[in-house]
Amino acid sequence: MASVQQRLSQLRDELHRHNRLYYVESRPVVSDREYDRLMAELIELERQHPELLTPDSPSQRVGGDLIDALKPVHHSVPMMSIDNTYSEPEVRAFDERVRRVLGADEVVRYVLEPKIDGASLSLRYEKGVLVLAATRGRGNLGDDVTVNARTIGAIPLRLDEMEHPVPPVVEVRGEVYMNNEDFQLVNREIEAEGEPPYANPRNLTSGTLRRLDPKIVARRRLRFLTHGLGQISSMPSQSYWDWLSILRSWGLPVASPAYRVENIDQAIDKIHEFSQVRKTLPYMTDGVVIKVDSFAQRDQLGATSKAPRWVVAFKYETEQQPTILNQVRWQVGKGGNLTPVADLDPVFIGGVTVTHATLHNIDQIKRLDLHLGDTVILERAGEVIPYIVEALPDKRPAHAKPVAAPTHCPSCHSKVHQEPDTPYIRCVNPACPDQLKERLKWFAGRSQMDIQDLGEKLIDQLVGLGLVKNFADLYRLSVEQLQGLDRMGLKSAQNVIAEIELSRQQGLDRLLGGLGIRHVGNRVAYVLASAFGSLDHLKQATQAQLTGVDEIGPIIADSVHDFFHNEASLAVVEALQKAGVDPKFQTRAGQASELPLAGQTIVVTGTMQHYTRDAIERLIVEQGGKASGSVSKKTDLVVAGENAGSKLAKAQQLGVRVISEKELLALIGQSV
Repeated sequence: MASVQQRLSQLRDELHRHNRLYYVESRPVVSDREYDRLMAELIELERQHPELLTPDSPSQRVGGDLIDALKPVHHSVPMMSIDNTYSEPEVRAFDERVRRVLGADEVVRYVLEPKIDGASLSLRYEKGVLVLAATRGRGNLGDDVTVNARTIGAIPLRLDEMEHPVPPVVEVRGEVYMNNEDFQLVNREIEAEGEPPYANPRNLTSGTLRRLDPKIVARRRLRFLTHGLGQISSMPSQSYWDWLSILRSWGLPVASPAYRVENIDQAIDKIHEFSQVRKTLPYMTDGVVIKVDSFAQRDQLGATSKAPRWVVAFKYETEQQPTILNQVRWQVGKGGNLTPVADLDPVFIGGVTVTHATLHNIDQIKRLDLHLGDTVILERAGEVIPYIVEALPDKRPAHAKPVAAPTHCPSCHSKVHQEPDTPYIRCVNPACPDQLKERLKWFAGRSQMDIQDLGEKLIDQLVGLGLVKNFADLYRLSVEQLQGLDRMGLKSAQNVIAEIELSRQQGLDRLLGGLGIRHVGNRVAYVLASAFGSLDHLKQATQAQLTGVDEIGPIIADSVHDFFHNEASLAVVEALQKAGVDPKFQTRAGQASELPLAGQTIVVTGTMQHYTRDAIERLIVEQGGKASGSVSKKTDLVVAGENAGSKLAKAQQLGVRVISEKELLALIGQSV
């Protein structure tokens, strides 16, 4: 047993070290595969010896259960806000206030850090182990989000004491944020599921951190940087600059670049320097935080009822330009959501000429009190996304009309519907031309029916001329009909028809993913296809039968049931069937019970060498198995490729058999 304990300790220490090298020092020394191998060994040992499992083990990041509700938490030290400054004189005035309290002859050093645009979080460690994570909330009362914070790889579950001992109680404060690239990726995933995208990384971060499902949080690629402290049972340093070094030694990431300066003149120089550096950072930052370095001086300075007197944020002036709001157009998405877009007089901002800006929804229009003809102030968020900050009422034309919510769809002129208690307006007419165009673009997408030459301009022509009124009409098109269209010669027309014909061979999951059912992305489409096998079975499925499928919750079940019991959408499905597009998702011919994988639930994770994950999952179903997206006690096998991650870890923890792609193929009698 002693040798097992020793190996467990070695593995945990090594994995904690690799986490620190990756998240704190940005210099990983092992491959993802080697990291996963170490993690798998740790989980296997913990499975064999559950009495030795500890809550701070690197294997204990993602829990499997939903949270019923977020519980309130009282902060032992309030999480106060920070006063803002916007000019050099205001920064110097801050320094003068500090010196009035401390004395003119006192040496005051400052530390400057990036002001990260994220969600504030407090982490409480007791005896070096993470026991609580809480949002800022109202400053003295936040929400317990510990189970979600544990999924963020940059947050250590146990602090490293190799260089500096950890006090019995340590509270660190920091910012949860999302890289700009990850924000764009996650937003695309959210849109693919039929939900409206988030306006900026801060909103998406904050919303994710408060989710009740930690599995969703784990997929959202959140990150964390430390920038402060709360309750500390014994202070290990006298200055904040030294404190940052200690935080790094404990395995907590801190913002970079950070500067310590000797006086306010040097601080202002660094503010100017950072104005160029911040453009190169992968996350959004709107300023610099200036802090008194000495903790003793901070105690002397104290705080007002709202903010500490020893810190101030300098916020850069975001580039803004005035322009004229000429019109607001409402664009119709494939699910019927209407999104307002502002048409503007051309304005040069952030290095580009902007003529349009998204307005997100009717609530934002009301908040801005927009009128047609208004002079509006345009800003580029993160120097990427243009949006309207405000309207200038004093420059409003005398007879300007307020921008109102549409009562009818701009495309089909049907009455629109605003969902209760939401700002989202939808056209519910499935025959709406603009909806049809967006649905056709989605239907033809590479991950759906993969009709590559069916591009946006061709779709516009097909719908505009009435040649295509639903998906089934695609399969009735002829070369002659296409050949006469703009930029469509004989060869091009033949290629399009050939691709449409080839798409008939796509599986049921691809077809379901392409139908545009609300809340049904490609993964859910695959789950539904493997569970029901045909369009006819899905038509007959009850809500209880749908929710009985692993990974299908009540919201998805209601959406699928409504789709297959709606007269208009059912007509689309039946038209496809009559056109010969009626794929079946079934096991190989013969007795299912005799197939090699009969009755086995199998999860595929990581990157395969010879097949895509979709192809492997189809193979599993063809051989009698059930392809699942999550590991549980009911899982029989996990097929793990490179970079398998948390599913592999979960399998090892539960004692589920893990095999390679090659071993799976051997089970079904296929060679690589």
